[in-house]
Amino acid sequence: MSKQKLKKIVKELKGASKMHASQAERLGGLIKKSPTLLKLSASCKAAARKKFKVYPSAYANMWASKTQKKGKC
Repeated sequence: MSKQKLKKIVKELKGASKMHASQAERLGGLIKKSPTLLKLSASCKAAARKKFKVYPSAYANMWASKTQKKGKC
């Protein structure tokens, strides 16, 4: 799901009832912490530029995202 769809669901759940509002809070927290929705950090981009000859490439971005998920940069 895209970030916009998830935000829409959270908004609808908040308006539904108190029970669903607590579910929306949990879901909203997961959206903010999801590693798939985060942008690459500057340090990971810099490490990818040093490691690969051509930075804006699929391989470099894949490597940078994997190292960021591992918490190494």
